[in-house]
This record gives sequence, C-alpha cells and structure tokens, in this order.
Amino acid sequence: MPTSPRIQVGCQTNAWPIDPSKPETLFTSLRDIDELGFEGFETGFRNVLQLADQRARLDVQRRGLTFFGVHIFLQEYDSHSGVAPVDLALKVAQAGADLGAERLILSGVQATAEALNGVAAQLRPLEVQLAYHNHGAEFLGPRPEIETLFAETDPGLVWFLLDAGHAFRAGVDLPVFLADHAARLTGIHLRDFKGGRQVPLGQGDFPLAQVAGALQARNWSGWVLAEEEREDGSKPGVHAAGPARAALKQAFGV
Repeated sequence: MPTSPRIQVGCQTNAWPIDPSKPETLFTSLRDIDELGFEGFETGFRNVLQLADQRARLDVQRRGLTFFGVHIFLQEYDSHSGVAPVDLALKVAQAGADLGAERLILSGVQATAEALNGVAAQLRPLEVQLAYHNHGAEFLGPRPEIETLFAETDPGLVWFLLDAGHAFRAGVDLPVFLADHAARLTGIHLRDFKGGRQVPLGQGDFPLAQVAGALQARNWSGWVLAEEEREDGSKPGVHAAGPARAALKQAFGV
C-alpha cells in the first residue's frame, strides 16, 4: 500500500472521561494517545481554559504530541453569527496558543461566512489557524450550507475540519467530496458505524479505504483524527482508540 508521510494521525480526547477541573484527567488521555502511537491530539475548550499555569503547559509540551487544536462546541451559539461569541472564541484561542495549540476549531448552527472570516482575521496575531467543524445539518437540502461556507469564506483565512462521520451519515459521497474540497481541509475526523451505532474505526460501514485512496490521490497533507466519542455518553478510551489507530495505519500506512 502506498504511504503518504505528509498525512499525520491524531486523536480527539472526547473518548476519555475528562473532568475540566482536574487537569490530570486530561493528562491521562494524552499519555494514552501518545502510547498508542498518535502524533497529536485535539481537545475541548473547557479543558484548555483550566490549563492556565506553567506546570500544565510543561506537561502538555513534554509528551511530544502536536496540539492539533482546541474545539468550541456549544449547546447554543450566537444568534447572529451562528458560532461561538467572539469574546469566547478569542479567549479560547489565546489560552490554546499559550499551550501550543495550532488551531481554533469552531462548530455552529447556520454559521455565517462573514463571522468565520472575521474571527479568522483576529487570530492572525496569535498565529492560530481557524477551522470550521461540520455536523450533519450542513450537508442537507438542495443547497447544502457547507457548499456556501466553502464558497464564501476566505481561503487564505478559513480552513475546514471535516467530520467525515457526520457527512457519511448524511449520505455524502465522501470520495467525491474530498476530490472537490481537499485543498481547504486542514483535518478530517473519522468515526465508524454499524447498524446505526458507533463502533471503533475500521469495524463498521464507513468507507475508510476509499477515503484514504481519495486523499492520497490528491496528495493531501493534513491530519486524520480518530474521534471515538459515543452518542450514549460512554467513554471507551483506549478500548476504541487502540483499534482506531490500527485501522488508520492500515488505511494510510502511517
């Protein structure tokens, strides 16, 4: 199988039971992620806001993992922008930058391109990249919202973190989508499903081999990240992340 050394593999920490008030619970997940052979990690913003001390910063850096990004996911978003309020986004971006995070990741509901462009412009002094993370709704309807965001955001400012699991469940032809949009993707969340229930990556119906082939055909150079959180709230940790790492190695050769 051809390998692509430019593709890097990471893991979301959502699969672990993390208490934001207890940084050691995050460090446990980072230890596991490192030992499983991942190169980097992504975590939620509440975890990062609790790491504003030098000891925590050193602990994150010591593990040798790339801090791919910090993700703001909310139950409710700003009614005008469709994403997190600007003051929260900038606060999280600064906290992440202080810890070495390379990206601020925003989710939203009917997010506007204007808002994403505006936040991204304000991140430039921090040298933090903005990435928009989709859910399933952005792919629905005759004029999918995701296509509007790709068309109307500034490609020099705004990147996308494709949640391929949500896209797959929304009926997207992922190899075709990737062929059209790979150049704007800074990373891809990968998750798998069997009979409507999430299973470890590589053990379900998700077309992982086809996704890998489409990315390699485009000579893509971003991050693929295992996202093994569960909709039922369970936290399988290494029991799901371990098989996911093996599946990524088989599919991508890294």
